[in-house]
Amino acid sequence: MNWYAIRAIYMFEMSRAFRTVVQSVVSPVLSTILYFVVFGTAIGSRIQTVDGIDYGAFIVPGLIMMTLLQQSVTTASFGIYLPRFVGTFYEHLSAPLSFVEIVLGYVGAAASRSLVIALIILATSTLFVDLDILHPVWMIAFLILTGVTFSLLGFIIGIWARNFEQLQMIPLLVITPLVFLGGAFYSISMLSGVWQTITKFNPVLYLISGFRWSFFGVADVPVAVSLGAVSAFLVLCLGVIWLIFATGWRIRD
Repeated sequence: MNWYAIRAIYMFEMSRAFRTVVQSVVSPVLSTILYFVVFGTAIGSRIQTVDGIDYGAFIVPGLIMMTLLQQSVTTASFGIYLPRFVGTFYEHLSAPLSFVEIVLGYVGAAASRSLVIALIILATSTLFVDLDILHPVWMIAFLILTGVTFSLLGFIIGIWARNFEQLQMIPLLVITPLVFLGGAFYSISMLSGVWQTITKFNPVLYLISGFRWSFFGVADVPVAVSLGAVSAFLVLCLGVIWLIFATGWRIRD
């Protein structure tokens, strides 16, 4: 394992995040504050509690997970697409690097950046609501597992995309709607029976439900199912990336 090369890719990607600190950090924090103002104040005045939890605190896991998913996918996809666009990515392919080392460098940087932003959002949330995290170890585990999984998905999108429009298509038209329809700001127990069944086909529901359980001990679906779902998606993404490098799809065109 060429750890020097992994570190070089990782540090280069992280340095890019520091050069765009306003876009990387300030923007998500401001968005979180706006969500608290809109959902916590306007809707929270009508919905006092959900499953016995103050509504302002109830939406915190959903806000963090929404930010984590968006940042992981966007950062990883742009991180790999830009080198492909300017041609420097092909230097990695010609260098004595395995695809594992390339993926570790890019995905590791994207996951690290998104996890830092998620923790900043968590710290920002404490300014608005009182939070007692019931299972902090599981909370960190869900954060890491989700951040890595969706960074892998972002890596795949960055390889698949042929232009900047395609690069933004999945985060805007797929990830964001799935988050809003996946129980980020409500419990699916508030839905009718038919819509509860439909919502259970949304994969993001299992991420948010498991993450919310780590905070409050309540979940829309069993925690074991949430862990199984995100683990299965992780394996699927790893399989797709292996197939991409094995066949050279979109990287040797």
